[in-house]
Amino acid sequence: MSLTNAIPLEVAKAARVGSRQLAVLTTEERNAALSAIHKALADGKEEVLAANRQDLEEANKHAAGGTLSASLVKRLDLGKPGKYEDMLQGILDVSDLEDPINKTTARTLLDDNLILSRITCPIGVLLIIFEARPEVIANISALAIKSGNAAILKGGRESYHSFAAIASIISKALETTKVPSDCLQLVQTHDVIADLLKQDTYIDLCIPRGGNKLVRYVKDSTSIPVLGHADGICTTYLCADYPVEKAIKIIVDAKVSYPAGCNALEQLLVEESALTTTLPAVAEALLQKGVSLRCDAASLTALKGKLDAHSATLLQEAGDKDFDFEFLDLIIAVKTVKSVEEAIEHVNTHSSHHTDAILTLNAQTAQTFLAAVDSSSVYWNTSTRMADGQRYGFGTEVGISTNKIHSRGPVGLEGLTIYKWTIVGDAQVSAEYGASGKAWKHEKLPVGDEMVAQNEEERELLRKFRAGKA
Repeated sequence: MSLTNAIPLEVAKAARVGSRQLAVLTTEERNAALSAIHKALADGKEEVLAANRQDLEEANKHAAGGTLSASLVKRLDLGKPGKYEDMLQGILDVSDLEDPINKTTARTLLDDNLILSRITCPIGVLLIIFEARPEVIANISALAIKSGNAAILKGGRESYHSFAAIASIISKALETTKVPSDCLQLVQTHDVIADLLKQDTYIDLCIPRGGNKLVRYVKDSTSIPVLGHADGICTTYLCADYPVEKAIKIIVDAKVSYPAGCNALEQLLVEESALTTTLPAVAEALLQKGVSLRCDAASLTALKGKLDAHSATLLQEAGDKDFDFEFLDLIIAVKTVKSVEEAIEHVNTHSSHHTDAILTLNAQTAQTFLAAVDSSSVYWNTSTRMADGQRYGFGTEVGISTNKIHSRGPVGLEGLTIYKWTIVGDAQVSAEYGASGKAWKHEKLPVGDEMVAQNEEERELLRKFRAGKA
């Protein structure tokens, strides 16, 4: 990794060259780089945390002055119990995953000695723009190297000291490996995002990691494909048949375990017949955790009739905007619906298509919800906080995508690859085939580690091709 103040065009050009060098490294060479990064960051923990405390001190001053949100400050803190260790474990987890590139995912015998293959390959050059979350540097570095992609990282000013410390450690670690330094570049110059977003000739994918304002700006300012989500307005639909104890466990986790997360629960839809049965106990549990409930008219009336006087006074009346808002705080909007169809209509209209869930014992109702809700992750009887690359077994993630093309939901290694088509032949040409020529065979061939080939010479050629040495 190089810390650079070069102009964006030169940064992008260097990353393009580096990406092509990285793409042909072996799995072992890329994994060795991840091992070096892990060891260096483990040894440099105190250095990184000292830099992070400096960022936090400045961020808290800005938050007190109203120029920085409290949720952003929470995301900045690397000193939370287990957070640094989780970052380190994510690097090891990525290293242990199967190599996502140079995998043959489809093969067709077009004719004798003429084989068509679809082979996974890196996307190329990634531009990651992020606010707070200094651990993003380690996450992205691990995923980029393992998937054979170069990455240009631009962090926010609020995490400057943290990401400079992390980047410096990673840079020194990579000097002992085969990974070219230009494959990972941390841009330190301020106010270069607009120029980076113009480098569509050299940058293949942009991944914004931050709040709604940042993501909207990126999407509106570039012709580079953008992978990400603008909001995390996650919804859970509570059906009347679901056991109250399980409902409390799931809903409290979804709202309280990390309110500033994009996968935190922001809206609770309640089946009408559950207003006076399940909802009061759920509401009481949320109130005891300090959650403010903004209720529609029906749920407000039902809860005031069931809760004790003190708890009832804590309830608030919901406004229309509350059902289109990402609180990122201990606040939840509550709305009454009469049916699963009404719940689906609400989710598809008001959620951000990030992660939504249904709590019910009725399999048919659940399957209807899972099939009809148009979100990147849809759950049955679990917390929206499950939306996470590490929890999905991806090691870590570059972000959550609500896109409908290429990659959706938590994006790990697979989401950072694309594919190319290859044909290995023996002097065949297109003019030989067609109405007056030879017929295509178009026979599907098995896909696996061993490639079908006509002779040993072809097998050796294919092995070299997949290793990037042909």
